Amino acid sequence: MKYDHSEKAVRLFSEGLNCAQAIFTAFADVTGMDEELAKRLSSSFGGGMGRMREVCGTCSGMFMVAGILYGQGTESDDKLKAAHYQRIQFLAEEFRKAHETIICRDLLKGLAVTSTPTPEKRTEQYYKVRPCAKFVRTAAEILDRYLEENPPTR
Repeated sequence: MKYDHSEKAVRLFSEGLNCAQAIFTAFADVTGMDEELAKRLSSSFGGGMGRMREVCGTCSGMFMVAGILYGQGTESDDKLKAAHYQRIQFLAEEFRKAHETIICRDLLKGLAVTSTPTPEKRTEQYYKVRPCAKFVRTAAEILDRYLEENPPTR
């Protein structure tokens, strides 16, 4: 199956969703999750987890989608857990290949960013200087490629 969630993810980001929400919500058609629930569930991960500038929200969004599609539930099989962690590390490495890091503050290097809880206003100027739409596109493309090469069984 051919997937293409990048345009939707970028559009959602440009409409005001945070980076994690844009990815996680764009893939709601694949995960089967209600879009409103997807937005709420992923809302905490924007700005590198609550604007703390840690792991990029696009990566958190990818990892949550992968967890729904491939992750363990109540079974405690160490081989399955290791395989899933390997999957997550692969997705992270693909993002790193494109942007050198998965850490928000490093991705935004050169911009005057803060870790205060107050989000910046989404203005035309915000979108002009923010590279985040590029990261959203990259994460969606990586996840689409992964899904095509590793069709989910759920």
